[in-house]
Amino acid sequence: MLTSGGVSVGDYDLVKAVLQEAGSIDFWQVAMQPGRPIAVGRIGSAHFFGLPGNPVACMLTFHLFVRPALWKLAGRHELFGPRFHAVALEPMRKKVGRREFKRGILTYSGERWEVKTTGPQGSGILTSMTCANCFILVEDERGDVAAGDSVWVEPFTAL
Repeated sequence: MLTSGGVSVGDYDLVKAVLQEAGSIDFWQVAMQPGRPIAVGRIGSAHFFGLPGNPVACMLTFHLFVRPALWKLAGRHELFGPRFHAVALEPMRKKVGRREFKRGILTYSGERWEVKTTGPQGSGILTSMTCANCFILVEDERGDVAAGDSVWVEPFTAL
């Protein structure tokens, strides 16, 4: 079962309460941006995924949680796409304590992989996904990224 929206903590975010009443919650909220509000659990024998309502957060959490679960249930062994390092072409602001997935444009310069963001990274800015060809993964323990630093990237080849 898959829903989108209603998993945060506002007055109209009722998915967590309904899931607690109708089934069980395996986990709720993760230390990442975008996509912090997510509800994962079961209703009877069905797996339940309550994804965020913002479009970018919804796509990212589907990519990180739902798709690998579906592939695992289908018997697939390789659940995630390749990740490797690229050189950041621009500084990126980042809070320590949460993992961030920025939408990026990855290019090969002839001697190394380079990446820059697609611009503003709000979870409601759909163009940040439509212009991207990769995720830039900035680890939870890391702070701001400087131009020239090495960062993890995950190309959209597996999407």
